Amino acid sequence: MRTPVSRVTRLLAVTALALSCPSLAAAQYISLKTVPIAAGDQFQLFPSQNLGMAGVSIALNDSLLDPFVNPGKGSLVQGALVFVSPALYDVSGEFGTGRSIPMGALFGSGAWFGGVTVALQQLEPMNPAFPFPFFGGPEWAPPTVLSQSSASNIYLFGMLGRQLSGKRASLGGSVFWGDLEALEGVDLLYAGSQRIEQSGHLVDVRLGLFGELSRGQEYEVLVLYSGLDMTHDVSYLEPIMDPLPQGPFQEFRVEHNQDKTNTYGVHLGYTHPLAAPGWRIGGILTGNYKSHPKIPNYDIMNIPRDPGDSWGFNFGAGVSRSLGSTVFGADLILQPIWSETWAEAAEPVTTRSGKIIPEGEKTVDNDFQFTNALLRMGFGFKHKRAGFQLGLQVKSYDYTLEQIDLVEEDFRQQDESWFEWTPSLGFSLTFSEFRVGYTGRVTTGTGRPGVATWWGPVAERGGFDAAMGTDFIVAPSGPLTLQDADVWAHQISVVIPLN
Repeated sequence: MRTPVSRVTRLLAVTALALSCPSLAAAQYISLKTVPIAAGDQFQLFPSQNLGMAGVSIALNDSLLDPFVNPGKGSLVQGALVFVSPALYDVSGEFGTGRSIPMGALFGSGAWFGGVTVALQQLEPMNPAFPFPFFGGPEWAPPTVLSQSSASNIYLFGMLGRQLSGKRASLGGSVFWGDLEALEGVDLLYAGSQRIEQSGHLVDVRLGLFGELSRGQEYEVLVLYSGLDMTHDVSYLEPIMDPLPQGPFQEFRVEHNQDKTNTYGVHLGYTHPLAAPGWRIGGILTGNYKSHPKIPNYDIMNIPRDPGDSWGFNFGAGVSRSLGSTVFGADLILQPIWSETWAEAAEPVTTRSGKIIPEGEKTVDNDFQFTNALLRMGFGFKHKRAGFQLGLQVKSYDYTLEQIDLVEEDFRQQDESWFEWTPSLGFSLTFSEFRVGYTGRVTTGTGRPGVATWWGPVAERGGFDAAMGTDFIVAPSGPLTLQDADVWAHQISVVIPLN
């Protein structure tokens, strides 16, 4: 049964930002991650009612967030509302911060519905590790050039749809565009750099269908395309041996890297009410195909020039209970993923045994096999004008890398696994004219990854989900190490119904 936004704002516990732009939602866009990067909450740009409950979504509707995830669900909006949701996140250890201010509106009039959003964002990367061996460390560093200390991103979103005959189904489409000067976490994967300039864009296009069957059953179908195209200009300070009497000196070397990924996805969802009052169950099935024309040459990698492709799937089940002043929900999602990346010979290469690998043929082949899992659970309570939410999200990453080096005629296998924990807490106050809410979250289990080297102590070479449009599919050059960091996120939102 559809729930008007004006009614939802009185019943559920908190209104806050929620978009994990891998996603515009994690269930529809499957992000890849082979290193435990603490990447912040860059793509949380849209309002949500369930974020304080860890974003539970499979068997529990969210009439604020759902139209942004599946534009066919814009029919959940009746009347009109405007929102503003400033947000701040901070990665401990001075690994980066971000500030966003999204503003937008949703409307429904007769059979038509739609929405628009614009968001401005400022990202500040990790404090630069500028080498000053003669002056005692970074505290002696000169003022940083403004363009190096912060980056500005702009996001635009538009959605339009219509209810079909009988008003038991609706069809909608949406376009999301981001003009980017930076992606969170990228700077921490170039450990030895002095300066990184990023530029590019991402686009996400969706077509969604949402409908109701008899006895309160609901279904949804979504197809999407997401494309990321970024350029990384990375400067390194390298020693140069000078035969003249003044001896060695240093100069900058600039490396141009590209980061390109195209994602094509299909998502199916279904929910069914149970005989017990207020209980619903649901299931999802999602498939993503990703083409990686160019993966950047991060410092943590041992193989440059990696293109590749990936297949990822979500198999999920959920349960919810909405009765009186309480709401409960839980999701369980399994993610089997297969990915292959490789390196191609820029010129003919001679192998260890004397064979010739022609230009354009593979010199290295990386096969990843993931078995990831995601668990969300949350509880909400409403008493008069005040609301409270509590939630926990746990994500398990587990993959095996099998790498064949065709030049050295060698094979190696590497197994990696880790957990990311995200507890959340939300409060809200509902007034006659508007609603204000706060949500706080912290993600642990991530940080600044590196690799252990054969010559002894750990060498911290690499950096710091991410997100719609961001996949960190790196073939590590050795066993991973981790310098722990937590991501703290604070979000305040105001929603004003106009009817």
